[in-house]
Amino acid sequence: MSSMDKRELISPVITGILVIGLLYVARSVFGPLAFSLFVIALVWPLQIALQRYLPKLLALFITLMLTAIVIVTVGSAIVWGFTRVGQWLIANTARLEAAYLGWGDWLEGHGIAIAGPITEKFDVTWFVGFLRATAQRLQSSAGFAGLVFVFVMLGLLEVDDFNNRLKRPAAQPYGIKILRANAAIGRKLRRFMLVRSFASVLTGLGIWIFALGTGLELAAAWGAIGFALNYIPFLGSFVATLFPTLFAIAQYDSWQMVVTIFAGLNVIQFITGSYIEPRLTGATLTISPFAVIFAVFFWSFMWGLPGAFIGVPILIAFAVYCEQQPSSRWLAVLLSSKSPEKNGRLISG
Repeated sequence: MSSMDKRELISPVITGILVIGLLYVARSVFGPLAFSLFVIALVWPLQIALQRYLPKLLALFITLMLTAIVIVTVGSAIVWGFTRVGQWLIANTARLEAAYLGWGDWLEGHGIAIAGPITEKFDVTWFVGFLRATAQRLQSSAGFAGLVFVFVMLGLLEVDDFNNRLKRPAAQPYGIKILRANAAIGRKLRRFMLVRSFASVLTGLGIWIFALGTGLELAAAWGAIGFALNYIPFLGSFVATLFPTLFAIAQYDSWQMVVTIFAGLNVIQFITGSYIEPRLTGATLTISPFAVIFAVFFWSFMWGLPGAFIGVPILIAFAVYCEQQPSSRWLAVLLSSKSPEKNGRLISG
């Protein structure tokens, strides 16, 4: 390999590392900015529709208010759910410790030696503290939400002018490509969120009804948590299944009921996530499951909970932009879960 080839290989790697480092260090700015772009892509058609009948500023105000209502509703669901669970745990700490100690003794009696050390180190107050910290972290996201609100407001005012600038001859040929990519990204993100919202409602209702049927306490809280966390692929479903199962261990004396709770919750998640959603999204969002998992964990590490929420939308946008250029189209192919022979243009809108 010549020195020029080595430089061509090393230079993009170094650039990528520097960009990632910048995104992490300046996450307090780039996180809200990315989230606001995601929101703008979702609500822009509503803004355009309202501007046909109303003044631009009035249409902007209505769009912002409706957007805020949706975000507050989803955020309030998870805050309320975790707060209810945390309050119950605080009121029943002794009951939980006795239950887990009993389960530890039972496991020890059946030859599972690891149960003893785990039970000795187990402290219910840690679990309570974790839930309280999670709820407080969600409640303290007002600064993040405020910055997102400002970015969305300014962005919606700027979209028309920005699109017109992209159409100017001086911006070609990249201007038209960016316009096409942005339009494709908007369509895909709106479909993604529509399907995800429908699946989240079904998941929340399914968990609530299942918890009521099995007698699991705090059924409404588990339903609200399942609804809100379902917006985060894989990671949210795991948390929404794990917490009720741990709760069931303390509530029920029978291991059969615990297994039933765990299996029932996983069946609900499987039906919505592996059957309903793929059928509704179709072939336009054929992203590799590995890429989805990586995006969720990577952006969660970079920007916390907001990063986990928009990790997949960022991946979708990245794949669309990669498809626009022949030099980067191979990345779009790798990110897709379908072969080009079966799916044609992988990321085309």
